[in-house]
Amino acid sequence: MAHRTRPASAGAVLGWTLLSAIAPGAAHLRAGWRKTGLALLGCYAVLLLGLLWLFLAADGDLAGKFTSNSVMTTVTVAAAVLGLSWFALILHSYLVLSPGKLPQSGQILTGSLAGLLAVAVILPFALATQAVWSAQQMLNSVFQEPTEPQAARHRPEDPWAGRTRVNILLLGGDADDNRIGVRTDSMNVASIDVKTGNTVLLSLPRNLENVRFRPGSPMAKRFPEGFRLPPDPGGGRSDLLNSVWEYADAHPEIFGGKKGQGAKALMDAIGYTLGLDIDWYALVNMWGFARLIDAIGGVTITVEQDVVFGKYNEGLVKAGTRKLKGADAMWYARSRTYSDDFTRMRRQRCVMGALLSQADPATVLIRFNKIALATRELVRTDIPRTMLEHLVPLALKVKNAKVTSVQFMPPLIDTGYPDWVKIRAVTAKALKDSVTQRPSAASAAPSADPVAAPSAKPSSGQTSAAMPSDKATVPATQKPKPSDLATPKGITDGCGA
Repeated sequence: MAHRTRPASAGAVLGWTLLSAIAPGAAHLRAGWRKTGLALLGCYAVLLLGLLWLFLAADGDLAGKFTSNSVMTTVTVAAAVLGLSWFALILHSYLVLSPGKLPQSGQILTGSLAGLLAVAVILPFALATQAVWSAQQMLNSVFQEPTEPQAARHRPEDPWAGRTRVNILLLGGDADDNRIGVRTDSMNVASIDVKTGNTVLLSLPRNLENVRFRPGSPMAKRFPEGFRLPPDPGGGRSDLLNSVWEYADAHPEIFGGKKGQGAKALMDAIGYTLGLDIDWYALVNMWGFARLIDAIGGVTITVEQDVVFGKYNEGLVKAGTRKLKGADAMWYARSRTYSDDFTRMRRQRCVMGALLSQADPATVLIRFNKIALATRELVRTDIPRTMLEHLVPLALKVKNAKVTSVQFMPPLIDTGYPDWVKIRAVTAKALKDSVTQRPSAASAAPSADPVAAPSAKPSSGQTSAAMPSDKATVPATQKPKPSDLATPKGITDGCGA
């Protein structure tokens, strides 16, 4: 192997070492290590071609595969190995240029700068290793390993088990250190078409009364005529929809002594109310949601008018369009001062819409560690860990698909005396309109007589069995008129300019 004997200047040594950081093997070729230089350049070309292929082939399915434990572990190890290899490459590139032939001052200067360069090139790999490791730990802590029945249900060839829609219950919990149990003051069902990603966001009010449960369920046996409890001594209500989780958790005897059934009871109640089968839930502490907003750098929202908040009106979110930090965004969404539950529902939808539209991939990547930490601490869900491989591509579809919303509030429904048949008819029509990918018209006919035979359960798993008070066939005089059905809106409709 031939080596060059002519001494190089300090500038040349530094220049060729720096070039080796972006073109491995350059310094070796300059120093006469031809075979080694060509081998390094060849390996580098293969690596670049592989990265280019990944970039061009990148789609939702590929992104989903990167959430699996095996792939994430492989990426973590590969990033660490590549980082150490690049570190060693820089040092070796420097040494083959014979810096020992330089004057002492030149050796000190070039050696120091080469060392700094070696540290600099390893930093991106270290950050990538740490980010992937953090993501893996976050996913493993938030999402659960599937049980045997779940694993059998979701097979690779058909992860959706024959369903055309996935229904996920999105909850905002109003928990704090001074409150026992979980109060779910924000309840939305995201019903997603698995082919198109078109999504309908169905919002239910916290103060929905006389909630029904699926026939045969433990809660239905306890409350056959609906969720009713004696009034609180202080005049408050503890039998509204937002109290179902808390009540079920506090009464394990209803479930044969089995604890922690609040989530299942609420999923059952909401799914039965809407005529849907709820697949999974995701609960986010509302103040934790504020930290998530801070993690992405805030959200830009148009506040239509001043929003006063606090028990003693001690806070104010001023009107105007600007970027809100997490705390202000949450007060905007949650304040009850001079407001009602339905205005709060609209504001919560606006915050969700802003977060969905503004949490772009670049922002998520830049702030990934903060987002991962916030998510790890604040999200509670029963979504199986292995389903992420399929849910990530679906989420990317939703990002670019049509998202509409229906809010079940007056005048559409009376929360004190809900029309259950109408709620289910509105839901069925909104889902049908979402599939056709066109805006829903208020005068359009409802979906194929959705209340005519409510006990039938289609194979897609979209609707559930009828309520105890429903009849096999609803008389024509009781069926909702087409004009009674809500027009699904875009998720940010009514949220200001």
